[in-house]
Amino acid sequence: MLRIGSHVSMSGDEMYLGSVKEALSYQANAFMIYTGAPQNTRRKNLSDMKIDEAVAFMKENKLDFDNVVVHAPYIINLGNPDPEKRAFAVSFLTEEIKRTAAMHAKQIVLHPGSAVGGDRKLAIIWIAEGIKEVIKNTRALDVKIALETMAGKGNEIGKTFEELKEIIDLVNEPTRVSVCFDTCHTHDAGYAVKEQFDEVIKEFDRIIGKSLISVFHVNDSKNPLGASKDRHENFGFGYLGFDALIKVIYHPDFNHIPKILETPYVEGNPPYKEEIEMIKTLTFDPTMVEKLKQKNG
Repeated sequence: MLRIGSHVSMSGDEMYLGSVKEALSYQANAFMIYTGAPQNTRRKNLSDMKIDEAVAFMKENKLDFDNVVVHAPYIINLGNPDPEKRAFAVSFLTEEIKRTAAMHAKQIVLHPGSAVGGDRKLAIIWIAEGIKEVIKNTRALDVKIALETMAGKGNEIGKTFEELKEIIDLVNEPTRVSVCFDTCHTHDAGYAVKEQFDEVIKEFDRIIGKSLISVFHVNDSKNPLGASKDRHENFGFGYLGFDALIKVIYHPDFNHIPKILETPYVEGNPPYKEEIEMIKTLTFDPTMVEKLKQKNG
């Protein structure tokens, strides 16, 4: 069964319930959400988030909780050379996982971190140590930490499959750590997702193991192969293109894995209903972006 959705917002009076309604309005059966703003530490009380109402609405509409994904905020950097900032990252990620579990989501996507101009090997060790501590703090919770494949912007860790493998091996918690495979990021990192996706997956399987992929971010890229820039493009409108992304979404090895769109809004308009329609019908609409622009006309 196709498991497709997008990033959705959580704001206003309905909070989490509104997020579920937004996902359903796109004809989605999966979605990804932040538990609060990704750029800061301000968080609503769980009691104010309409979680019970959202869960009831998901059950009513037969939305599988396995298809609900949380994304950790960008401010978490377990690889920071500053030990106080690493300690903050561990504490905040621990709380985010508790919130993820309360929202009945099964996994939280995490950017592994950045060496911030420091030693990459040390950063990998610190990231692994931080994840181990977070898992220790949340031992009773059934939430996976999905390390995201990164584009290699700046001093990001996770540009190569080998770096993710190092972290996973050091953590050594196979039931709690997985991988989020981002198509834009891997393309921008230099992997030939467009022309040789099967070969890329074979390489991933050899290094990490494809069974560890628990979610896909399916994004096109504004950049050529290996640009290391991480700039998402709308589905089918970038350097990866429609056919290559469709192959990822419908790859038989990953039918059971949620596919999440993080493509950009078009002049304030979310593109997800239109993109999901293209995906379901296997039909590219080259006028989609212009049509969304005309909504403001």
